[in-house]
Amino acid sequence: MTPRQHCLACLPSSVFEAALWVCAEHDPQFSPSQLQHEMDSLQRQIGAALPMMPRQELAQPLLRQLSSMGFQQDDWNPLKPQAALLHQIVQRRRGQPLGLALLTLELARRLDIPLEGVNFPGHFLLRVPGADHLLDPCGGRRLYTKDCRDLLARQFGPDMQLKSEHLLRASSVAMLQRLSRNLRHLHQVNDDLLASLKDADRVVELGQATTSDHLARAALYQSLECPQAERFDLEHALLLSDDPIQRLRLTERISHLPSHGAFH
Repeated sequence: MTPRQHCLACLPSSVFEAALWVCAEHDPQFSPSQLQHEMDSLQRQIGAALPMMPRQELAQPLLRQLSSMGFQQDDWNPLKPQAALLHQIVQRRRGQPLGLALLTLELARRLDIPLEGVNFPGHFLLRVPGADHLLDPCGGRRLYTKDCRDLLARQFGPDMQLKSEHLLRASSVAMLQRLSRNLRHLHQVNDDLLASLKDADRVVELGQATTSDHLARAALYQSLECPQAERFDLEHALLLSDDPIQRLRLTERISHLPSHGAFH
């Protein structure tokens, strides 16, 4: 099977393994089995350092232990794709919040520590099921309702309101789709359009792609001078859009593309 096929086959049972196959898709020299030794070593080190506490209280100590070992949010500006690729995060001990969360979730699974992902806007978070607070994967800080509101305001401005859907548990598919969107953006801003297209394809293949997802892939096809593929995504974006102004603009943009069947 191809890395993409392996990736999709892993869902929903193991989002960590699926994310490793994403790494293999972008780095042909990497195989997920190559990370086994590093993960086993991390599990042993962290397991030995955790305090004697009930399992449901060990999530924050796990995160703090990872932080003490150097796993931190990547502050390189502009960010490189390495900040989202798991094998690079393990090697560099730097990454985006989602990548650090995926690593933490896998270690929590191995150590039988209850933990789940939360698809919070702009900064992926973690939670012990049933807890009254969230956990920042970058260091383990506890976030209560006011902290979540402050985090939203810092990232999106004071008009962004905290909603119940911001605090829902993230499924494996949702996490992989978010990872793919992150990589799509990072590869694009670093001028690797073909790599970005791989990520854009994966976003759509995972299902429930949004108008923005189709527009993002259409922009890549436009840059790569593939008008028929661009038309396909623009037409799907038009079908999904409920914004009248956006629909008019999409209709006009489609009208300027070669018709179906035209040679290019």
